[in-house]
Amino acid sequence: MTVEPMPTPMLERRAEQLEDDDALDRLVERLQRLAASVVPEGRLRQELRGRSLGHALHPVLTDLPLGCWTAATVLDLVGPEKHADAARTLVGAGVLAVVPTALSGLADWVGLRSTASRRVGAAHAALNGVAGTLFATSWLLRRRGSTSAGIAASMLGVGVVTVSGYLGGHLAIGRAEPSASATDVV
Repeated sequence: MTVEPMPTPMLERRAEQLEDDDALDRLVERLQRLAASVVPEGRLRQELRGRSLGHALHPVLTDLPLGCWTAATVLDLVGPEKHADAARTLVGAGVLAVVPTALSGLADWVGLRSTASRRVGAAHAALNGVAGTLFATSWLLRRRGSTSAGIAASMLGVGVVTVSGYLGGHLAIGRAEPSASATDVV
């Protein structure tokens, strides 16, 4: 009996389309210039890639903003008025955690080996920028007393960061990036 191969999942097909999309090359070039100025070669880049940790730092740091934003989302769903202060604090903490998380991601991105991976990584970074902006907007709206609008911005952010997280997983698992020698000197 012959077993037919499973069809490629839709999200995987979309990620693979990004790999071949040369329209992303301008974004890749901009990201390369940014990386050269923000995480230049040397000790900082090595540490942001996890040298002292012994493995990549970025996957560890992603838990901080995602955890804060997930907890805020739960509070928004179970009691938006009752938990408004705690949710606002969690959204803000997640926004602050974006800085080291993005820097470590940028340091990893520099080490990507192929154009296809750099394209997916650039899309991942751009979506994370959109998500971070939505959550920062959410925090500002909540701080000004517009809790419902802040919750709406957060919910949009959750959707964007979910897609971005899929692309990050596609890089790490589907494409086995960054390289196994992520802690090597770049």
